[in-house]
Amino acid sequence: MPVPPLNRREFVKKSAVTGAAVAVAGTLAATPAQAAHRKPPKPPRTWSFSILGTTDLHSHVFDWDYYTDAAYQDSKGNSVGVARVATLVKQQRAAKGEDRVLLVDAGDIIQGTSLAYYYARVDPIVGTGGKRGPKHPMAVAMNAMRYDAAALGNHEFNYGIETLRRFEEQCHFPLLGANALDAKTLRPAFQPYTVKRVRVPGAPDIKVGILGLTNPGIALWDKDNVAGKMAFTGLVEQAKKYVPRMRALGCDVVFLTDHSGLDGSSSYGDELPYVENASNLVAQQVSGIDAILVGHTHTEVSSYTVTNTGTGKDVVLSEPYCYGMRLTVFDFELELVHGQWKVTSTKAQTLNSNTVEEDAEITGLLTADHELVVKYVNTPVGTCTVDLSAAEACWKDVPVMDFIHQVQMATVATGLSTADAALPLISVAAPFSRTADIPQGDVTIRDVAGLYIYDNTLYGKKLTGAQLKDYLEYAAKYYHQVPAGTKVDTATLTNANSFWDYMYDTAAGVSYDIDIAQPEGSRIKNLSYAGAPVADGQVFVVAVNNYRANGGSGYPHIAAADIAYSSTNEIRQLMIDYVTAKGSLDPADFAAANWRLTQDGTPVF
Repeated sequence: MPVPPLNRREFVKKSAVTGAAVAVAGTLAATPAQAAHRKPPKPPRTWSFSILGTTDLHSHVFDWDYYTDAAYQDSKGNSVGVARVATLVKQQRAAKGEDRVLLVDAGDIIQGTSLAYYYARVDPIVGTGGKRGPKHPMAVAMNAMRYDAAALGNHEFNYGIETLRRFEEQCHFPLLGANALDAKTLRPAFQPYTVKRVRVPGAPDIKVGILGLTNPGIALWDKDNVAGKMAFTGLVEQAKKYVPRMRALGCDVVFLTDHSGLDGSSSYGDELPYVENASNLVAQQVSGIDAILVGHTHTEVSSYTVTNTGTGKDVVLSEPYCYGMRLTVFDFELELVHGQWKVTSTKAQTLNSNTVEEDAEITGLLTADHELVVKYVNTPVGTCTVDLSAAEACWKDVPVMDFIHQVQMATVATGLSTADAALPLISVAAPFSRTADIPQGDVTIRDVAGLYIYDNTLYGKKLTGAQLKDYLEYAAKYYHQVPAGTKVDTATLTNANSFWDYMYDTAAGVSYDIDIAQPEGSRIKNLSYAGAPVADGQVFVVAVNNYRANGGSGYPHIAAADIAYSSTNEIRQLMIDYVTAKGSLDPADFAAANWRLTQDGTPVF
């Protein structure tokens, strides 16, 4: 049925009546005089932004294992490399806005793979023969990804301060280390913090202060590189100094990136007055921190909350898994209160890099560098008469570990004084990789590098027989106690006391049993040298890597022991040189089963 046309005069009359009614209603609602002229309050101004975090990348550029010459594989299906992380970063920037995302790292960047070694030693970034060196692939990648800052890791110092400084020059972002001090002036040797601005249209910028702290253990682990040049203080101590300073500069958000775990523990015992894994202590004891990106311990902690004792406020911590396996996403919500931004919410989560493909930009930039390293590690250096596997090295004396011992002892022997050369010489070393295998037939650089994955150098230190027994007792806490008559399961036997494989030393040159039926501290039995019991006062020269010699993992006596030998040559390269010189690796030249596990005196294997 058609609607009759509206009469204009009637419409105007109705509109006037309606308007008057509305005006009366408005007058009645605003009866108080002060309300009559008050404008409705503006809604609070809010904004959000994110900080993305990586840690312990260890020069993993692509999803590749140089030691196996194949794509990286583990039992959990993880992928590695900053090329995949770059894809996750681009996704976050696309979803949230380029100007709402910062990117930060928590250290250990330039050591850990054959690629890292290549650009530190083979074609070093510091240059050789007066020629300028190449750009470090990690600097190239991280610059392309537009990192805003990175904390110094302890492994940044493995190749010396000169290499680290050259890497720093190549980065378009600051390397932060508020507790890395010049040894003479005790002033920061690196930039302590940086301030970034998050732009907010029509409102003040959000000022984000990023404070970087590194690990005090560097003073021990890289003593040869830093002694007399740098000093390292505690994280809590330096955070208490700089966080108030950053707040005074007007930072609305204070974010800490530190190369330090979050459980308050130290692997070096009381060798240093500062805690190794202090992130939780910083969050608890230093007021004014909103969130912490944690590094160093190679674990994944997506989100962990610590309540600050001074303010009662929660601090959010997150540690993404190492090697680029994860990316942490910190999401911040803020509100503008009286012209200043206040954090109202902080959340953290980790993203898995195995969900994305490698970024084409990073792949294009670094493929040539990667292929150069692949060619290098596949260079043959000799042959091997039999397959040498490390699969059982954590509970059996296997020949492949004796290869390490042989190289260490032979090298130390060449550099001893006449007096020290008359002392018995032994060796200690750890099984770094259970997957290491030197195949029968051709042996390449990567075969040897896969067995000895760290850039350790070699020492000879003097221990008495009593001290050696203490040392081996300390190592034996690696095993869980298994009473006599109980079946030994290798799947659950090791890594007691959070004592990881790289911390567990076996010895060569002496013979001994480890009785796993006994309690810790009473397990070393039948310790002998050349068929005779070791006497408490007998003095040995012990071939040992620099990490352990300087106190790494908290072994007793060794850090304070007299030095009989030291060298700046990496043990891994000495092993490569050994194979190259002999041409053939034959366990008949070095294998000797001199230690074993027992249960109440009965051999286990």
